Amino acid sequence: MANYDLIVCGAGPAGAVAAATAAQAGLHVALLEKHTLPRHKTCGGGTPMVMQNLVRDLVPDAIVESDVLLMRHTWNFAEPHLAPINVSETDRKLSIWMMQRSVFDNALAQRAAHAGAKLLDGVAVRSVELEGDRVRVRASTKERELTATARYVIGADGANSVTAHVLKRRRPPTIALGMEVEHPHTWGSGHSDLRPEIAHLEYGAVKYGYAWVFPKADHLNIGAGVFRPQYGDARRDRAARGELQQAIFGYLNALHLKYNPDTIRFHAHPLPVWSGKEQLHSPDGRVLLAGDAARLINPLFGDGILHAVKSGAIAATCVAEGTTQRYSDRIHAEFAANFDAALRLAQLFYRYPSLCYKYGVNHPRGTRLATQLLAGELSFTHMFSRALRRLQSGLLGHSASAR
Repeated sequence: MANYDLIVCGAGPAGAVAAATAAQAGLHVALLEKHTLPRHKTCGGGTPMVMQNLVRDLVPDAIVESDVLLMRHTWNFAEPHLAPINVSETDRKLSIWMMQRSVFDNALAQRAAHAGAKLLDGVAVRSVELEGDRVRVRASTKERELTATARYVIGADGANSVTAHVLKRRRPPTIALGMEVEHPHTWGSGHSDLRPEIAHLEYGAVKYGYAWVFPKADHLNIGAGVFRPQYGDARRDRAARGELQQAIFGYLNALHLKYNPDTIRFHAHPLPVWSGKEQLHSPDGRVLLAGDAARLINPLFGDGILHAVKSGAIAATCVAEGTTQRYSDRIHAEFAANFDAALRLAQLFYRYPSLCYKYGVNHPRGTRLATQLLAGELSFTHMFSRALRRLQSGLLGHSASAR
C-alpha cells in the first residue's frame, strides 16, 4: 500500500495539469492513467493558442500540427463563407492550435512526472472510497490489484468517471455525442480550400449540432456532434449515430476526398456538457472533480480542453492551499456565468440554425468573435445579448420580406 498527499485519477489535460501543479507545490503526488501512454484519445484536438499562457514550458512546435488562421463555414455543404480569424491589422493575433491528443496528453503527463509526480500508466481505477481523513483508491493493472491512500483525490477520469461516484447527489448529466474519423491526407489534393491553416465547419447537416474538418500534419480530423440532445443523453437517440456518420460522409464528398466507406473507422465519444452549477467536491473536501468529470464542456461549441486545464490547476491549488471546501465556488466563479450564457446561446443557435448562420456566422467579424469566445477574450454573457438582438433583427427582416 502506498500513501500520498494527492492521487489524481486520469492523465488527460485536467489530471496532468493538476498533478504538475500539486507536485510543483511540494506535494507527494501519484498520477494514475488507465491506458498506457501515449494513447489514442477521440477528440477534435483544437484549442485556442492562449493555451500557451497556462503551460508556458511546453514548446508549441512539439505539440501543434496546424495553426488555423481561417475558418470555412457552410450550410448543407453549400453557401461557403471563408473568413479570417484576424480581420484587421489592428486585431491582436489569435489562432486555433490543432493537436493530436495522444501527443498533447502525453506531453502534459511527462511534464507532471518531471515536476515530481509519480506517473503510473496502465493502471485502471476501480473504486474511490472515503475513509475518515483519508481516501482509499483501488486500482488494477493487467497483472495485479493495487491499493493506495491519499489525503485528497482529484477525479479527472472523464465522462464515465469512477471518482464521481463519491459525489452521490449529482443531477443526471446532459450528454452530447461526438463522432469522428482520422482520414489520411496529402496536402494539395482534394478541394482547393483544404489547407493546413483552414478549419471547416458545417451547420446544416446535423440537427442540433454541427460538423467539422480540422487539419493535422498528415491527416484530417473529420467529425460531427450533437450538442443539444433531445433525450438529455444523445447516446439514447438511435438515429443520432447514423446522422453523424452521414454528415462525415457528406464532408468527404463535398471536399472531393477519396475513401472506401467499408473501411472507414468511426470513433464516438460522450461529451458531458455544462447544464448548471452543482457541487464538485465531496462534503469533506477530500475528493474534487475536474475536466470532463466535472462536466466542464461548453454547451455551444462542445470544446473542453482549455476548461479542463484551468480546472485541473484550480483543483490542485485548492489542495495545496488547504481550501478544498471552496473548490466548487472557485470553479463556478471561473465558469458558471459564462457557461450559463453559452447554454442560452446554444438553445437559441440550435433552434434557429439557418438564421444564426445567415445573420451570425456570416457576419464579417463572426469568425473573430467566435475565436475570442473560445479563447476567453470575450464573454458569452456579453455575446448573448448581441446575438439575440441580431437574430431578432434578422427575424423581422425575414418576416417582412416574406410578405
